[in-house]
Amino acid sequence: MQNIAVIGFGFMGITHTINILKNPQLNLVAIVARNPDGIYKKLAEQVGNFSTGAITHGQLNKVKLYASLDECISNEKIDACIIAVHTHLHFEFTVKALQAGIHVFLEKPASLNIDECTQMIALAKQKKLVLMVGHVVRFMPPYQKLKQWIENETYGELKFLSLTRVSGLPLWGNWVEMQKDFGSSGGALFDLVIHDIDYAAWVLGQPETIIATCLPGKLSNQDYVKAVWKYKSGVQVSIDGGNTFHSSFPFHAAFTARFKNATVSYSSKSPDNIIVSTDAETTLVAAGDANEGFNNELVYFISCIIHQKKPELCTPQSALTTIQICYQHIND
Repeated sequence: MQNIAVIGFGFMGITHTINILKNPQLNLVAIVARNPDGIYKKLAEQVGNFSTGAITHGQLNKVKLYASLDECISNEKIDACIIAVHTHLHFEFTVKALQAGIHVFLEKPASLNIDECTQMIALAKQKKLVLMVGHVVRFMPPYQKLKQWIENETYGELKFLSLTRVSGLPLWGNWVEMQKDFGSSGGALFDLVIHDIDYAAWVLGQPETIIATCLPGKLSNQDYVKAVWKYKSGVQVSIDGGNTFHSSFPFHAAFTARFKNATVSYSSKSPDNIIVSTDAETTLVAAGDANEGFNNELVYFISCIIHQKKPELCTPQSALTTIQICYQHIND
């Protein structure tokens, strides 16, 4: 059994905690939060733009609570940790964990600083530890199905792919404070739209050209992104999304792929099925639960540790590449 700690107890920290608690291979030994006494209150609050499950007070009775990562490392025997704090702390916390001999699952984006990403990758390699960045869309069943259809040409060659991801301005957790530190989070480009940027690059590779427009919001100058990627093959990808909308505006993610022989589409507003349309008919294909992606990525991370293998499905180098591609979307 792997002893694991969760660093940060916002939306993603809570989501990972839910999946750790139901995994018989894992023993949740500690949670690190800025205000440890407040974590039980958080269980009843809105901490994200959609629900991924719930935790009862009793499930955390035996879990140690700490206000600092240093204190946690000094007092607990930890095999692996989930780092789910705000982006500006990713480098510091990841380096501390790796130097202490702890495997790291790091929430995206790895870092807004390219040099910091490179240093984390090098340190993990030097320490022979698993470092994996949480690009969860790679592990979501409907997006995995789309990847298979593209690669296998199930409906013929891909001609066009549209990816959309929008939400209201986040006001939970520390997001209000992030408005005062304008740009420090990277805005929607690096926190939200990065999911679709990473997915497109994972499935299709880096494009030949990117034409992009970014609009400012309350968090950064790139809180809405609209981009077209062009490939030498003729395939084009449209990516748009952001969080410039009013806070109660519901989260929505979707894709539409135009193949030679069919158009397939999926929306989180109607998540049970992927719609497959030809000139003659429309059929439904079970999409699977997209939220299972969070558990799938955790299971994969732990399997890499147990089997002492690199996370080939989601390498830290690919996470760095995604950051570099994100920067190509920023207006000159």
